[in-house]
This record gives sequence, structure tokens and C-alpha cells, in this order.
Amino acid sequence: MNAHSIPAHQVEPAALKPLPSPALRNFAWAVLAYFIAVILWGAVVRATGAGAGCGDHWPLCNGTVLQHSATTNTLIEFTHRITSGISFFSAVGLLIWTFAATMRGHLARTASVAVVALTLIEAILGALLVKLGLTAQSQSPLRPWYLALHLTNTLLLLAALTLTAHMLSRRHGYLRHSIRIVAPFGAIAGIILVLIVGVTGSLAALGDTLFPATSLGSALSQDFSSSSGWLVRWRWTHPTIAFLASVFLIWILVRAARRSAAWDNRSLSAAILILLALQYVLGVLDVVLLAPVWLQTVHLLGADILWSTLVVLTARLTLQPLDHVANS
Repeated sequence: MNAHSIPAHQVEPAALKPLPSPALRNFAWAVLAYFIAVILWGAVVRATGAGAGCGDHWPLCNGTVLQHSATTNTLIEFTHRITSGISFFSAVGLLIWTFAATMRGHLARTASVAVVALTLIEAILGALLVKLGLTAQSQSPLRPWYLALHLTNTLLLLAALTLTAHMLSRRHGYLRHSIRIVAPFGAIAGIILVLIVGVTGSLAALGDTLFPATSLGSALSQDFSSSSGWLVRWRWTHPTIAFLASVFLIWILVRAARRSAAWDNRSLSAAILILLALQYVLGVLDVVLLAPVWLQTVHLLGADILWSTLVVLTARLTLQPLDHVANS
């Protein structure tokens, strides 16, 4: 299909409203970066056991707004709450600006609505985490399942933010009726698999926090000891599922290597390969060095960047512009 054969209603009517300004596009990517920073600080809260730093009060911290003679754990948790609150207002600001600057049917609008909805869910999950006492050194059987739900929502939120920024950055294929969907089932299955990798990684990190090992030998003994809790004995699932997810990444990178009139995906594919290799290196170091807080944080940063990059590449391959002469 060439550009002249596309029905008029399927071509972006650029004359009706100009493309989003660079300021809006930059703001969308900046909001994504800020959310990743908030997520990293949340990981520090979990890894340091500072989740109970504000007691069981929410949204207040220890029943007050201003903290006097606060402990280190209180400062860590209170900072996380403040930055999380700012993230909500930044999500609402992105939604309002996106609707004001784009035309009806723009896919960034749908993605920005999802951002606000998932941010609200994130806040509710965070509040329940505190009210249910699933913080610090809590070994409640409910905590791993709750953490898995929380992490799933977090990754979906990052995906929605990434899609918002990506769609605002597109010059073609940004309206609902101007795209064709290619191989959606493979993409969805792959994304779900990568989600599972993230969830198992968070559970492995929780096991490291609750049941720290004193040496590599004792850590391996814990993994295979019948006296260890299931959270420790299941740590092997994370590297195993991560290896399986590599099959999906290979599939998507092979697809990305094909010639496309819309995008040149070679640079993005190379970035994913580098990030993937870095994640394997960090994963090995996590095991050898017994998962220190700083390394867990760097590992999570790499995972978040890899996830967002993968979302962009998947969107390019799955949500393709009908106008094949596009060059964005």
C-alpha cells in the first residue's frame, strides 16, 4: 500500500493541528525519567528495610507532616512519599498537556490516561503496603504476592509512560486509524514473559533482603536447603525465566533487523543487546557480591531502561504506520 492509496480518514490531518511541540515531547521523556528515579528510591526503601520509617500512618508520616528528630529510616521513607506525590501531579500535568496539544484519536492520549490510572493504582497499593504492615522485615505470606502485584503495576506504568512519550515523538502512525497492527500475539506474549522476569527479580531481591547470606557458599546452600522458605528456594526462577525471555528478545531483534520504511531500528536493537548483556553481568555480580543495596539499585535501573527501550521497539514493530513512506 502506498501513501496515495490510503483513505483520507487514515492519514494524519497535520493541517488540523500541528505536531506536539518539542517541549511537550521533552516533558514526556522527563516524566518517564523521573518515575524511574522514584522507583529506584522505592527499591532503596525496600532494600534498607526503611519501609516502616513512617509507622503505619499514610499519607502522613508518623502522624505528622513535619518530621522532628527523624531517624534515617524515616527520612528515606518520607522522601519516597514526597517524590511519589510529585509523580502523580506530573502524570496529571502530562495528561492535560497531551490532550491540549494533540488531536482526537491520538494514541498518546490513550496512553496518558493509562498513566494517570496506573499512578492512582500505584498510590493505593503503596498505601495498603503500609497499612497492612508489609514493610521492613515483615515475613507475612501475603507480602511476596502483594509485591508481585505492585511490581506488575509499576512495569505497566512505565510502559504507559514510554508509549506516551514515543507516540508524542512520532511524525507518522500516531492516530488510531493510521496504523496497522502486526504480530500482536507474539508481542503480547513476549511482554508478559518480560513482566514475569521483572516480578521474579523483585521476589529474589525480597529474599535477599529478608534472608541475607554471609557468603556465596551459604547463599547457594540456602537456595537448595529444605529448611529454607519458598521465597529463598525459588530464587533460581529469576535467572531461568530471564534466559527464556532471551528467546523473545532474539525474535524481536530479528524482526527489527528487517528493512522498514518507517524506522531504522538498528541503533535501538544494538542498545537492547548492550543493555541485556549488562543485565546478565549485573545479575552475576548480584549473586557473587551477595546483592548489596547499591548493586540492586543499579541492576533495577538497567532493567527499567531495558524495559522502556523494549517497549519502544515493540511499539515500532507492532503499531506500524500505514504510510510506509514515513521516516521518523
